[in-house]
Amino acid sequence: MKRLRWPRWMPIDPYILLLLGTVGLAALLPARGTGADVASGASTGAIAFLFFLYGARLSTREAMDGVRHWRLHVTVVACTFVVFPLLGLASRGLVPVFLTDPLYQGLLFLTLVPSTVQSSIAFTSIARGNVPAAICAGSFSSLVGIVVTPLLAAALLGGSGGGFSADSVGEIVLQLLVPFVAGQLLRRWIGGFVARHKKVLGLVDRGSILLVVYTAFSEGMVRGIWHQVSPVRLAGLLAVQAVLLAVMLFLTWYGAKGLGFGRADRIAIQFAGSKKSLAAGLPMASVLFGAQASLAVLPLMLFHQMQLMVCAVIAKRRSRDPEAVASEEQTAPARTAVGAGGRLG
Repeated sequence: MKRLRWPRWMPIDPYILLLLGTVGLAALLPARGTGADVASGASTGAIAFLFFLYGARLSTREAMDGVRHWRLHVTVVACTFVVFPLLGLASRGLVPVFLTDPLYQGLLFLTLVPSTVQSSIAFTSIARGNVPAAICAGSFSSLVGIVVTPLLAAALLGGSGGGFSADSVGEIVLQLLVPFVAGQLLRRWIGGFVARHKKVLGLVDRGSILLVVYTAFSEGMVRGIWHQVSPVRLAGLLAVQAVLLAVMLFLTWYGAKGLGFGRADRIAIQFAGSKKSLAAGLPMASVLFGAQASLAVLPLMLFHQMQLMVCAVIAKRRSRDPEAVASEEQTAPARTAVGAGGRLG
């Protein structure tokens, strides 16, 4: 029997369907009482293990390669943690016409999380860009985000972030940064095992995120948070996010050109600098927002799917550029090594 594959023409990432299914399960069968306590404890353990795996996967060599191409990575970090948050703060003026205050907080949090790794690599590869730069930029952004995202949340969200407080920074350190550092320290002994079983551990990654989503949305259902979101507000949120994505795609492409980057580097900057990581953002939101996490992660989930669909179209168009075709031989080795079918994180 032939192996079933997801249709290439389908613009929706199948993992998004799993996320939506998890949200539906939480709506129909939310965790309550003892079940909620068990789900919360399992979610906490899953998040810590997730970041332990991140630490075990990131090689010291990749980190050093990233440092050498510092101009590109400074540009991506500036887009991720400076330009994005400034646009998020500017969207405050859309309350209450387009956004409710809780949705605005979720949108602002979306602008604070790090960039993606897997999808940045995949789209850069498809567009025939600088794949090694995309690998390092995404990894470096994720590493920086473990520290910077909670600090930005403390400065910009303050006490408005539901369960967020100064103590949340310490909780982030214990739940995310400590496991990440432990993974780095143990990488010498477990790095080979992680590399050999990356597909199986990838399922652990995604399973952890699904558990986080179920726990957050279950708590939201029990507390009646979802009655605060009307279809009109949801449509307004989608419109605001479409504009946000369009602005970032424009700035990363033409801004990189103005800074003197070549085509291959501009592609890496555009895909790494215009996207936000669902895998990193969901665990952080569960820690920072507590009971309000379900509303806080809604903008991130919607933006994640939107960026995948739009960037898939852009990547395919970039791959047909005359300049890309002319440079195919130079970029082929990198594309072969990484592949365009990576997990869209």
